[in-house]
Amino acid sequence: MAPYSLLVTRLQKALGVRQYHVASVLCQRAKVAMSHFEPNEYIRYDLLEKNINIVRKRLDRPLTLSEKIVYGHLDDPAKQEIERGKTYLRLRPDRVAMQDATAQMAMLQFISSGLPKVAVPSTIHCDHLIEAQLGGEKDLRRAKDINQEVYNFLATAGAKYGVGFWRPGSGIIHQIILENYAYPGVLLIGTDSHTPNGGGLGGICIGVGGADAVDVMAGIPWELKCPKVIGVKLTGSLSGWTSPKDVILKVAGILTVKGGTGAIVEYHGPGVDSISCTGMATICNMGAEIGATTSVFPYNHRMKKYLSKTGREDIAKLADEYKDHLVPDPGCHYDQLIEINLNELKPHINGPFTPDLAHPVAEVGTVAEKEGWPLDIRVGLIGSCTNSSYEDMGRSAAVAKQALAHGLKCKSQFTITPGSEQIRATIERDGYAQILREVGGIVLANACGPCIGQWDRKDIKKGEKNTIVTSYNRNFTGRNDANPETHAFVTSPEIVTALAIAGTLKFNPETDFLTGKDGKKFKLEAPDADELPQAEFDPGQDTYQHPPKDSSGQRVDVSPTSQRLQLLEPFDKWDGKDLEDLQILIKVKGKCTTDHISAAGPWLKFRGHLDNISNNLLIGAINVENGKANSVRNAVTQEFGPVPDTARYYKKHGIRWVVIGDENYGEGSSREHAALEPRHLGGRAIITKSFARIHETNLKKQGLLPLTFADPADYNKIHPVDKLTIQGLKDFAPGKPLKCIIKHPNGTQEAILLNHTFNETQIEWFRAGSALNRMKELQQQ
Repeated sequence: MAPYSLLVTRLQKALGVRQYHVASVLCQRAKVAMSHFEPNEYIRYDLLEKNINIVRKRLDRPLTLSEKIVYGHLDDPAKQEIERGKTYLRLRPDRVAMQDATAQMAMLQFISSGLPKVAVPSTIHCDHLIEAQLGGEKDLRRAKDINQEVYNFLATAGAKYGVGFWRPGSGIIHQIILENYAYPGVLLIGTDSHTPNGGGLGGICIGVGGADAVDVMAGIPWELKCPKVIGVKLTGSLSGWTSPKDVILKVAGILTVKGGTGAIVEYHGPGVDSISCTGMATICNMGAEIGATTSVFPYNHRMKKYLSKTGREDIAKLADEYKDHLVPDPGCHYDQLIEINLNELKPHINGPFTPDLAHPVAEVGTVAEKEGWPLDIRVGLIGSCTNSSYEDMGRSAAVAKQALAHGLKCKSQFTITPGSEQIRATIERDGYAQILREVGGIVLANACGPCIGQWDRKDIKKGEKNTIVTSYNRNFTGRNDANPETHAFVTSPEIVTALAIAGTLKFNPETDFLTGKDGKKFKLEAPDADELPQAEFDPGQDTYQHPPKDSSGQRVDVSPTSQRLQLLEPFDKWDGKDLEDLQILIKVKGKCTTDHISAAGPWLKFRGHLDNISNNLLIGAINVENGKANSVRNAVTQEFGPVPDTARYYKKHGIRWVVIGDENYGEGSSREHAALEPRHLGGRAIITKSFARIHETNLKKQGLLPLTFADPADYNKIHPVDKLTIQGLKDFAPGKPLKCIIKHPNGTQEAILLNHTFNETQIEWFRAGSALNRMKELQQQ
């Protein structure tokens, strides 16, 4: 066989692109396919083993599981500099997954790259654009009608460029991945922050922006800052009302929403074996809420059982052969270690307004009374990418069945979201769905729905103070229903069901009694349900579109008059000068998530049209000058107005601007629109106390400068009426701070230092105007 480097060179020349991925060529010796849908793409445990051995010899120490999988996918394991938390790794992911809201921009960027086909197995999943309104079938029909143009674009783009397409109704991207694509040791990137869900099946699955996905689909090595590794040692075992969700709710309470930034959370210890595969996925999924790069569990018999039940016994057998590489080495070192005794863990409920405000269920009612949070639960909602497995539905149905036996139904409204078409069909067959309907529930479409704001809620008016309880992952202000007065709490599906039956936060199912229809008191027993169906899963309807072998005749049309889709124009290249007299568009006060920067809900329909969606830029951020959202001073007219309008005014008049932010700016979703919009409307830099990982990378990809105060107290030196000059860009270099001159209206000036995390490649992105511009430059060389 020819040397690896020679094969790379030959393939690059044949395809006409640099650094094209060659795994599909080299892996023909392997025998097990990555999935049923890609029979000619094979799992390369032999290459993983080879790379791990090279790195282990170099580092001369035991490796964590995270390191084995990440370093096992290095582009050059023999020469790659490796230092946790410092160096940037060049990696070769195995596959890419995109949900429909983010896939639009990712595919538009890929089209702009000029490449003929994706270089790695890739899929699109239609789960974000279905609004919960009346119920599953009706909502799905309505979504297909409203979003026909977008679905057609994604389907034809997938066919044209070799991307598998999961039609609307297929299910939530992360559940589909767990059922079909994740496997122990995989390195997968997805354009959704909850991609880490796949860690429940022993993979390193990382949420990224669309531009990162384009790099991987283009065959370019993907760069990731070498993660630190936080170990979570689990002892004891789960029992009673305590669920896998309580593990991550506890961890979130310990680490907070930014405690995992720059790190992979690696679960290990004897307690792991008491958690189902889908339960482990729940824990990994919500690791996004602590800012973690991803989370992962070691390969074990629970994963093997899940693989076999989902028709992948061949993968399980292969994983058994390579098991030593799919678990941590004895004596490996963690940068931080947390220990949780599952025997002592109690059911938790987190919120409101942030997923790291943790309370034991037994105490939340008392806290709510003290804080003035509404005790009456208006709606209980189960499902989401975090908790919509067969086991989740079964445990909820077990609670509901007890209530029905005593003549009770839910006092609160109650909704159920199956995670996939396979889950929907199976819970219908096995009677769970009917039980949940009988207790008062409405089964929604297999989609994200209310979890991401796709909820046409009618039971309250905007501004009305109320409480909802969900089994979702996020509960930021206004996220679920666009109402800033909705107090959203996050807990397990079985606790949601119990609380929806009781109708109040004051109910503790472990100790409190309900009154049956006959007037007799009874207590709910802890739910018990099968981890997996006893019969095989019912696959339901076939909702997958294979990309054709020959796509030469396939057209992808984007109408120039479309209000939903818009072809991209390249961003302007850096002019080689310092950024002088930047106007401050807004100085943000407090939490500023990607929901604040680029709202979801009704704005999802514009995810493929950059100019239209830019009308939501920072409309949720609080302006420090007046304490209001979407109200900033125009420095020219001195009038207050909406943030997007002011940004457009500045752009029209050639005024470049900057945003000043607080801690953990850009936490939450992976949505790159939060970076594309400020770039499109004339922004040049975002200066904050700290950034969330994905958003910082997204800003770099689009040619913006994400900078942090060398001294966080300097945040207080800048006022909305000031102008800023950023100096040192001609000598821009990794690790070298930039200087910022603050020009006050009275003529005085002061200088501060700004730090950055750019490496050489990322500096090239800035100079070229964006990562996509740089990709095109490289193709032309």
